[in-house]
Amino acid sequence: MSARSAGQAKRAGYRNIRVLLAGEPGWVRAGYPTYATHDFVRNGNIVLIDLRSREKDSSGRIPRSVSIPLNSLEDGMADIPAMAPVVLYADTDAQALQGMHMLRQEGFRKVSLVEGNLNGWVTAGGVTEKGPPVTTVTWKRKPGKWEVSLADFRKALAGTNQVLVLDVRTDDEAGADRIQGSRHIPLDQLVGRMNELPRDKTIYIFCTTGARAEMASRELRKNGFRSYYLASPPAGGPAPKSRVQERQDGKRR
Repeated sequence: MSARSAGQAKRAGYRNIRVLLAGEPGWVRAGYPTYATHDFVRNGNIVLIDLRSREKDSSGRIPRSVSIPLNSLEDGMADIPAMAPVVLYADTDAQALQGMHMLRQEGFRKVSLVEGNLNGWVTAGGVTEKGPPVTTVTWKRKPGKWEVSLADFRKALAGTNQVLVLDVRTDDEAGADRIQGSRHIPLDQLVGRMNELPRDKTIYIFCTTGARAEMASRELRKNGFRSYYLASPPAGGPAPKSRVQERQDGKRR
């Protein structure tokens, strides 16, 4: 997708173009940090963690944050839902990065930082609060506006005539693991091939992780289709457990 976007930029007249072929996943795999926007920190469905000491947390923290000091993070991971987007801040950038690496090594896929930690938050106009530290994580996943449940998706695969299941993965991905009964149009070809899709049916869309499916659903809705997306992998049963999920299961037992 990045390479195709670069091609579009070139056709539009741009000349100094570079592509990070590995994308954001490659950036994360290389160990580099990602940063949350201030709106995401304020309003996102996240677990916001203060890695500083409990004393510092009580004297001033970002609203909604949970106090899990860095020296307690390894044990505290068991209380963080494995699917939750996690945002961290600490006393220093080095401590925040350490916390980020610890979480990623344990299987958390969505970990970002508050840029500049608490001082950066305040400098950018963010408010703070005081009081006894919050130590309990209460996160619950909120489905997206046009998200379809896995149960309804499976019913559609079983033969609902009024629903079309659309696979927007790449040709290589779909060729290696095709789902019977689905139609395949890669995301980067969708705009040019919408005429192949029926307008009298509801369309359920899937990909590998849900991100491309959501993009496809938005694009189809802009063009008058009734489309929904699946946010979790549809095939092969549940995804393999990460180390943090195994740790959580062990704690519940």
